[in-house]
Amino acid sequence: MTEENENLIEITDDDGNVIKCELYDIIEFENQQYALLTEADSEEDEPEVVLMKYTEEGEDSYFETIDDDDEFERVSNYIENLDDEDTDEE
Repeated sequence: MTEENENLIEITDDDGNVIKCELYDIIEFENQQYALLTEADSEEDEPEVVLMKYTEEGEDSYFETIDDDDEFERVSNYIENLDDEDTDEE
């Protein structure tokens, strides 16, 4: 496997469609890891970012949907604030 393909994963949406995504980043927040994924085959200049819970068990990695709306909002706000901090530093 080439290094470029190591960041590609397949997720299944609510309708059962398989979507190839690229792992953009992993963020730690409130003792939990979250993955930022982008659609690998997207032709958009700025593809949509998907936020999922990320866990590792041994050598296996798992990506889970965030079902709790409050948790999703807290993590999203945290990530947006990280982006703002990066912009301020430039």
